Amino acid sequence: MAVTTQSRGQFKQRLGGLALAALLAALPLSARAAGDLTTGSVSGLPVPRFVSLKSDKVNVRGGPNQDQEVRWVYTRAGMPVEITAEFENWRRIRDWEGAEGWVYHSLLSGKRSAVVVPNLKDELVPLYESADMKSAVVAKLQGGVQGALQSCSGSWCEFRGKGFDGWIRQDRLWGAYPNEKVE
Repeated sequence: MAVTTQSRGQFKQRLGGLALAALLAALPLSARAAGDLTTGSVSGLPVPRFVSLKSDKVNVRGGPNQDQEVRWVYTRAGMPVEITAEFENWRRIRDWEGAEGWVYHSLLSGKRSAVVVPNLKDELVPLYESADMKSAVVAKLQGGVQGALQSCSGSWCEFRGKGFDGWIRQDRLWGAYPNEKVE
C-alpha cells in the first residue's frame, strides 16, 4: 500500500462521493447511542449490529461483489465484527481494529463474541466471578483476547473463552454496544 501526502481538498476531490459515503457510514454508531437505529435494506435487521465470523477463512473485498479484489483474509472463526452496511448478499464490516471491507453474508454468524480492549496498551483486564467488582478476580485478560458473549446486562457481560469463564465490565469489550442488553 502506498502512502501519499495530500491536502484535505485534494483528498476530498479524489474520493468524490466516497467521502460522503464514509461519513454517512459512521453516523449509525452515534445514532445507536441515541437509540435511533436504521434497518438493513436486505435483512431487515438493525444496522449497525455485531456478528461474528462463521469460518476460519473469510475473504474481505474492496466492494460488494466477487469481482472486487480480496484485500485480506481473516483466519479466525468467531471473531466479532460490526456490520455497517448491506448491499444484496454482501455486508460491509468493521473489525475491532477499525479495518473495513465487504464479505459475503453466509460467512457471518449471529453468534455474539467480543474482544477484550484495555484502556492502556499492556494493561490486564480483570474477569470477575460475578457481575460485581467486589467479587473474586478469576483471571486477568490481555487486550485482544477473544471470547463468547453469553449475556450482557448493559454494564456487565458473561464472557467465556479457552481457559476462562466469568464476568467483565461491558465497557472493556469490543462486541457489545454501551448499555446494550444481550440474551
